[in-house]
Amino acid sequence: MKIYIDADHNGFDMKQRLTEELTRAGFEVVDVGNTTVDPDDDYPQAAARVVSAMRASEDDEPRGILLCGSGQGVCIAANRYKGIRASLIWNADEATAARNDDDCNVLCLPARYVHTGEAIDLAETWLKTPFAGAARYKRRIKELDAGMQ
Repeated sequence: MKIYIDADHNGFDMKQRLTEELTRAGFEVVDVGNTTVDPDDDYPQAAARVVSAMRASEDDEPRGILLCGSGQGVCIAANRYKGIRASLIWNADEATAARNDDDCNVLCLPARYVHTGEAIDLAETWLKTPFAGAARYKRRIKELDAGMQ
């Protein structure tokens, strides 16, 4: 599985560390964002880069990780795209439920409210949790996609 990652200026440092640690743990992480901090960047651009990379990926199940100050902005931006199920995650139970129940494919992290160690743990939990695939979960995902462009 390929993981595409990006962040605005609030999440830039955490993105760098997260990329290093996930790569060290054996995940294939592709940073699609800035290589230096840009205090004037905008989180919708980060979300667009991750979604575009996921859509262009030859991977069967690409994933995305987005970071901004609150996590809310990147989550809202990513969820505007059909087929994207972005979840704002701040604890392990949410990380597990987002994958297990909702087949979440974009993890959004609040860089202001979780420290880097927590972010790494949350990402690993999220990445290692499979989608349960229950009929009711699949039905709900289809309902979501049917109502989007």
